[in-house]
Amino acid sequence: MRRSVGAFHRRLALIFGLHLLGVLICVMLGWSSVAPPVAVFVLIVVISVLAWLAARRQWRPVGRLARVVDAWDERPDLDALAPSRLSGGADADVVSLARGLHGFAKRIAGYNLRERNFTRDASHELRSPLTVIKMSADMLSDESELSKFGVRSVKRIQRATREMEALIEALLILARESDMGAGEEEFVVNDVLSKNLDDLRQMLEGRSIDLELEEPARFALRASPRVFMVLCWQLIRNASQQADHGTIRITVLPGAIAVSNRVDAAPAIDRHGFELAIAQRISERFHWPLELRTRDGTEHIASISFPDTLPA
Repeated sequence: MRRSVGAFHRRLALIFGLHLLGVLICVMLGWSSVAPPVAVFVLIVVISVLAWLAARRQWRPVGRLARVVDAWDERPDLDALAPSRLSGGADADVVSLARGLHGFAKRIAGYNLRERNFTRDASHELRSPLTVIKMSADMLSDESELSKFGVRSVKRIQRATREMEALIEALLILARESDMGAGEEEFVVNDVLSKNLDDLRQMLEGRSIDLELEEPARFALRASPRVFMVLCWQLIRNASQQADHGTIRITVLPGAIAVSNRVDAAPAIDRHGFELAIAQRISERFHWPLELRTRDGTEHIASISFPDTLPA
């Protein structure tokens, strides 16, 4: 069916033009005493209601598109945006708008799919050489004839390997969008942090940074402990990038985890670091709000809130 451009505006103009004409006729009937004022008022109301219903019918395709776009998330409903879903009386301008939104949503969906596939494939491909590097570094560390420089180099390799493992784990979590509930279990965050504290300290080995855990509160979560620890590690690593020495403190608060570090000077917080970007993506994915703030100009705090906590 051929649709003419601008027909939507012409139909609206016709509706309101007829409405104005009907109101004028009713006024003339009342002015000339052909009809009583009550009948004139009733006629004006009826004509206005009919005009409103007709305009609403013409606006229906636009309203439907607005509701579909308003309900968009990371996966737009492509079928709901298809121009073929519009009514036969839809204007060509509305069809053009629907076609453009449908194409835009399809490109976004394709981009998201390619990004997830690339992240997943790249992460899997990196695991094999990373395992080889890790095993080789562990074997070298057992050699008794290594020089002090060799020992320091091996420790740096081991630390970089652990950091790369955590990064690959984070990328895999972001790539598995469909596995939102994978690996979920009920766990106490204090116990998980205490269990992994030594591993976290090993990742910071070689730096003049202390890692402390404070537990003024206890609570549990129904989630993936692996995702929780990856998120905490990204915040700890981001805090370690802001200073070469000092103390990073992990504090368990009621329904929240805070990672803070105090520095001597007051450098600007790097809110666009790679670690922080990954942490923000994970917090958005699992609906754990992340907040960054600075206290007294020297203490940087990153806190994660957990809306659905359980008693420990």
